[in-house]
Amino acid sequence: MTEVHYTLEAAQEALASQPFSQLVGARLTTYTESYVELTIDVTEHLHQQHGSVHGGVLAYAADNALAFAATTKLGKGTVTAGLSINFLRPARGSLLVARAIVLHATGRQAVCRCEVYTIPPLRHWADRRSRPR
Repeated sequence: MTEVHYTLEAAQEALASQPFSQLVGARLTTYTESYVELTIDVTEHLHQQHGSVHGGVLAYAADNALAFAATTKLGKGTVTAGLSINFLRPARGSLLVARAIVLHATGRQAVCRCEVYTIPPLRHWADRRSRPR
């Protein structure tokens, strides 16, 4: 197995070359050996009819984070061979984060895990002061 094949900047360029990644505004914020973070600012056009982030966007984020994590062990050109996703709760927040880690890698395949979650919007300090205690 080899070391990291992309620098963060090169991985960001690869992500930016994907039209769908541009559409949703995805960013690679961390790219180190065996670990990747991908973020997306949550906007209304990423919601489904109930106001949560659409499951397809969540699956996209997991897919790309998993693939980029695998590239840290397997090299450029790595794609996701399969994924299974369990939605635990509606994704509501202002930032979507997908964190992927390589659990095991051989010369041709990597087993990775990804957690996708949202970060709620920050509240203004005045909102906190005016709330009842």
